Amino acid sequence: MPAKSKQQQKAAGAALSAKRGDTPKSKLKGASRSMEESMTEKELEELAETKRKNLPRKKGD
Repeated sequence: MPAKSKQQQKAAGAALSAKRGDTPKSKLKGASRSMEESMTEKELEELAETKRKNLPRKKGD
């Protein structure tokens, strides 16, 4: 499932980094914190690897 916005893609990347242990979980905020807790590493990879070129900044844009 590709990301719907640049913000979602960025949050998924941060959550993936924490899930892998590269970033402390205490550094996560908002959506990335809930993504890290509720999604698998594979799901986060799919969101994070989405190309950002044609994505809107926010979902409603």
